[in-house]
Amino acid sequence: MNNLILLQTGLKQAATIAACFLFLKTTTAADLNQTKETFSSKATKTYSYNYLKYLPDGYDGKKKFPLMLFLHGAGERGDNLELVTKHGPPKLIKNGKKFPFIVISPQCPKGNWWKADGLDALLDDLISKHAVDESRIYCTGLSMGGFGTWAIGGLNPKRFAALAPICGGGSRIDARQIGKKPVWVFHGAKDKVVPLTESERMVDALKQRGGKPRFTIYPEAGHDSWTEAYNNPKLYEWFLSHKTE
Repeated sequence: MNNLILLQTGLKQAATIAACFLFLKTTTAADLNQTKETFSSKATKTYSYNYLKYLPDGYDGKKKFPLMLFLHGAGERGDNLELVTKHGPPKLIKNGKKFPFIVISPQCPKGNWWKADGLDALLDDLISKHAVDESRIYCTGLSMGGFGTWAIGGLNPKRFAALAPICGGGSRIDARQIGKKPVWVFHGAKDKVVPLTESERMVDALKQRGGKPRFTIYPEAGHDSWTEAYNNPKLYEWFLSHKTE
């Protein structure tokens, strides 16, 4: 009887040792299958824009002037800069209006969308080659350009003194980055292309971050809320009333 007990005890101990060995072997195998590695790579992007440049009266390359970046909508993409004069400040300039800004109106290539990092690089180049008052850089755009305005404002909010997106929308993350920056938003209440809710959502996000955006809703306007907005001289007065610290 004692021998039987000893035999049973020995078998239990052997089973326990075998189980422990199996566990250790399994853990070691798992560790070998999940190793620590390192990856490093330098990725670069190339952006190319044709653009219209307007220099204000009195520009001599010495006195610094404010700069306004205008972003057109999806219908003006391509390689024909004449399309960019269809709406907004480039249209007004073509018709004889004078601005107290350097006005830069790039053209987005066909089939593409505005890329915030590409536009930011364009501004770097312009600032390096022109007499720009860096405390007074503004951005505005319509439709696709409204989305682009929100995007570049979110990417580099410190660069801009004020932003005016028209019938656009974007990421609430960009709105949070813009925060308390002066923003004047325009939209048509009857817009069926970009719903009014797109601008409302961004305005709400700004307010949640302590911002105090101006929000103009044209009750009878559809998608074209930009004609009335850009024809309003108070918009340009508002731009010039703001500068970065």
